[in-house]
Amino acid sequence: MRTPRRNLMLVASLLAASVQAADLPAAANLRSEAAAAARHGQPLVILYSRSDCRYCDSVRQDYLQPLQESAAHRGIVIRQINQDSARPLRDFRGQAATHAGIAGGAKIKLVPVVAFYGPDGEQLAPPIVGARLADFYQSYLDAALAQSAQALRRR
Repeated sequence: MRTPRRNLMLVASLLAASVQAADLPAAANLRSEAAAAARHGQPLVILYSRSDCRYCDSVRQDYLQPLQESAAHRGIVIRQINQDSARPLRDFRGQAATHAGIAGGAKIKLVPVVAFYGPDGEQLAPPIVGARLADFYQSYLDAALAQSAQALRRR
């Protein structure tokens, strides 16, 4: 009896941990999220993803979640928009939209895409499309963040 119960508890704890680490916060109000990031001199970073994208999981877990927890990037706001989701949100003008609608409007075809936005919804740096080479991904991310911060300072 003890072994099945222990196994069940182990599986439950692993599932709970994977659910907690699985997603970044979903975008809910792009206007207010971008404004909050800009107040700290940071871009709004959006991960365009899909529920079945393993490369998205890698970008999220290996780069974006550590970035969100980094003291060097205090105030950064990172959100996820799922290309295959009808979840509602507010766009950069405060209008009602859906995750799929925003992804379509941004002409997102392949995922993952990491995009960098200012408070008016303007792209501050070229998006990072695909998972690219793991050896260079952090460099691409750092360069885009630096370019975004510089663009925000010029405003």
